Amino acid sequence: MPDTVEAALPRRGTVLAFDYGLTRTGLAQGDLELRLAVPLTTLPSRDEPAFFAAIAALVEEWRPVLLVVGRPGEAQDHEHGRRCERFARRLHGRHRLPVVLVDEAFSSCVAERQLVEVGHRDWRHRKPVRDALAACAILQSYFDGAPWRDAVAPKEPV
Repeated sequence: MPDTVEAALPRRGTVLAFDYGLTRTGLAQGDLELRLAVPLTTLPSRDEPAFFAAIAALVEEWRPVLLVVGRPGEAQDHEHGRRCERFARRLHGRHRLPVVLVDEAFSSCVAERQLVEVGHRDWRHRKPVRDALAACAILQSYFDGAPWRDAVAPKEPV
């Protein structure tokens, strides 16, 4: 991550993380000082105005100092990666907060395994919870010093 973003962050403050998807988006939150991520919620993301309104309400409630968005590491060759980058730029444009992209590799697999291990056998009941747990894995990866992360700079109007 560029030093300018890291240097501009306070020692303390809330961070919100997103596991963006076209149908659902998982969210997690954590604190810069504690460096511990916890799952927050899952939002339906098909209705874009309602989706961004729900995010705005969470930003207002949690008052984060940083937003973290997961994206596939091979984003330049991957349609979902480009969608994640656009989502990150839109978050930055709407909320004027620093946004960092973090490799989401295996975050959904980790979340799925955690759910099965605690006894959630039916995949239909795991889906909504899995996305918030995946966001949690993305945020924890950021806190643990993910090897691949990048600050967002808007490339297009929001």
